[in-house]
Amino acid sequence: MTASQLAEPVQTDNPAGIGLTADAALKVKALLEQEGRDDLRLRVAVQPGGCSGLRYQLFFDERSLDGDKVSTYDGFEVVVDRMSVPYLTGATIDFADRIDAQGFTIDNPNAQGSCACGDSFH
Repeated sequence: MTASQLAEPVQTDNPAGIGLTADAALKVKALLEQEGRDDLRLRVAVQPGGCSGLRYQLFFDERSLDGDKVSTYDGFEVVVDRMSVPYLTGATIDFADRIDAQGFTIDNPNAQGSCACGDSFH
């Protein structure tokens, strides 16, 4: 069992249906602190693109879009637009910082497959 699985972040409300591991939550908090702004939220979206048709996007955003679903964590929020919610419900975001893997990853039970390079899914 990894440290990510042992200590889950405090999630107070989750209408977006996305989970974060403890490692991912710590990294998001650290990145938000680096930005030095308290108006930013982590936006997770699915956009057309890549060899398999759909691509994930993760970025900090201050905007509020009509139909956004906002999940509240201890110290920050995760936002998903209404078009991306069906693709992301049940997904878990993790963060790895190892020699064999680095960055955010998304484990998505809704993805039926991905391209060989792992950049997109369908």
